[in-house]
Amino acid sequence: MVEFKAERVLTRFGELSNKGKNRKLFVKQLIANLKAQLSAYPEVKYKNHFDRIMVELNGAPEDKVIDLMRHVFGIRSISPVVLCDADMDTITQVCLHLMQKEEACTFKVMTNRKDKHLPYSSDALNRSVATAILLNTEHKVDVHKPELKIKIDVDMEKAAISTRVVEGAGGFPIGVGGKALLLLSGGIDSPVAAYHIMRRGVEVECIHFAAPPYTTIQALDKVKQLAEILTAYQAKLKLHIVPFTDIQMEIYKQAGPDYGVILMRRSMMRIAEVIAENNKCLALVTGENLGQVASQTLQSMHAIEADVDMLMLRPLLSLEKNEIIDQAKKIGTYETSILPYEDCCTIFKVSNPVTKPKLKIVRLEEAKCDLQDKEEIALANIETFVFPSIEENYL
Repeated sequence: MVEFKAERVLTRFGELSNKGKNRKLFVKQLIANLKAQLSAYPEVKYKNHFDRIMVELNGAPEDKVIDLMRHVFGIRSISPVVLCDADMDTITQVCLHLMQKEEACTFKVMTNRKDKHLPYSSDALNRSVATAILLNTEHKVDVHKPELKIKIDVDMEKAAISTRVVEGAGGFPIGVGGKALLLLSGGIDSPVAAYHIMRRGVEVECIHFAAPPYTTIQALDKVKQLAEILTAYQAKLKLHIVPFTDIQMEIYKQAGPDYGVILMRRSMMRIAEVIAENNKCLALVTGENLGQVASQTLQSMHAIEADVDMLMLRPLLSLEKNEIIDQAKKIGTYETSILPYEDCCTIFKVSNPVTKPKLKIVRLEEAKCDLQDKEEIALANIETFVFPSIEENYL
């Protein structure tokens, strides 16, 4: 039997379909993001139609291209399209071939004749295709609620046939919503927070606070792996590594132990704000979840961000932990996040951390510490990596 392969991939828009005057900007960004994710396939070409983009494969592997495309935000769904001659017998043969690859299901044939001078009607073609499938497979027709729709667009020369619909990532194209800096801890929550922010069209850079020798090289490698995984959704991602050991030790030597985590988080926010401003980020993003740990009560969050001017975004604030875990599994970060290498937020645990800190007392505890010089030293010694991994670090 002749193997019929897709020559095009039909890409349907997500939320950007509702945009008005700035729609062209959103579509232009989406095409740029598609090109970035499909950079390994320069032969692929893109044609913009009003509510969709037609991707010409030109020999690129269908399955690999679709797998990359389904992670690009701004796309609602994807369908591979097979082209064939416009005569009824050929179209029927192609549709049968495609349906023989599918598990038994209900289906409906939908024909759009762009040229009404064709020697057959839409209904005649629908019946020819449906009859062949019914006689040669276990599929059943259901014109009201089919599990699969066979869509045929035909003119005098060519027919375009699609049977598969692959769910896209939805949301807005990354880049239309500015840029934000994510605090990437290495746990379950922060990569999911990155995904949520990216899905709203915001480009993400990441910052991680390392405290060697208390945090290991394996813990740092885990964070780098998470950054690499996130490039499935954003083609290029920066990760800033901050040496945090001296700051952390100063806090735990000088301040009351119950306030250690709060003071550490405040220092992180100050450093993150400087890096964000230097990299033209408009907001800081965390994976904080209300009430999950002592530093994530409303009072603690207020104390942590009180002296930072930059906008704080917490996309996971009201989710249940099980919901976050499910999403981590869906986006492919869970197995890496649960690797048993602790970050600097977990290595200095206290038995009775304050859960309702008063800002006045927090500032008094912080004044016991010599943090300004140490934070400036940390900022001067940041390492920045770009993912996907390349040989040279970008400092």
